[in-house]
Amino acid sequence: MKQEDWIFHLTEVRKRVLIVAGWFIATACVGLYVSPHILRYIKNQPAAGVVEWNVFSFTDGLLIYMKCAFLFALLFTVPVLLYQLWAFVRPGLTEEEAKSTLPYIPIAFALFLSGLSFSYLVVFPMMLRFMKKMNHTIGAVETYGIDRYFSFLFDIVFPMAVAFELPVVLLFLTKIGLLTPERLKMTRKYAYVGLAVVGSCISPPDILSHLSVTIPLILLFEISVFFSGKQWRTMQEARPTVE
Repeated sequence: MKQEDWIFHLTEVRKRVLIVAGWFIATACVGLYVSPHILRYIKNQPAAGVVEWNVFSFTDGLLIYMKCAFLFALLFTVPVLLYQLWAFVRPGLTEEEAKSTLPYIPIAFALFLSGLSFSYLVVFPMMLRFMKKMNHTIGAVETYGIDRYFSFLFDIVFPMAVAFELPVVLLFLTKIGLLTPERLKMTRKYAYVGLAVVGSCISPPDILSHLSVTIPLILLFEISVFFSGKQWRTMQEARPTVE
């Protein structure tokens, strides 16, 4: 690659990074304003109502406040980051490839929000109830710090949100030819085992809770396989036939 090309690409990367960084800083400022409202909303939810938000350090409240603003900014920076990545590789794509990959951005963001909602509204309350029950069983006195509460929340919510990105990942790998319907069918049983392990790690160890997390993950995988196969057939039909 020529030196001029390297300079052009580095300049383009710098431009995209500055756009993402600027947007992140702007949304972080908004996050600082809305964080008290977000924290009050979380505190008033049924799951949080059973836990006292104690602080054991003068800085605990400030750290949670800043962390909330940071996560708010991160959430709304994800679609901008995805778009900037797409815009960076856009010159190397054909017109058809560009049009077909652009919808991945809102789909990925919608799936991420769906994963956050499902994990916060379904999985997290189940885990909280189970842990409290276990603590009561052994006669422990519960005194939770606000930092531990949010660490526990994030450890459950964000892995599930990332897991909901599975359809976009499979569609993208199919688009670039790394996955085919045959390969997906061959790996189905291994995928089921992997999803069951993930479900067991982020759900209470009772069978009902485990199934309530694992089954949606498996359904998500099957939906991904369906759309991946549909996209593969479309790609095959679009290829010119060789005489």
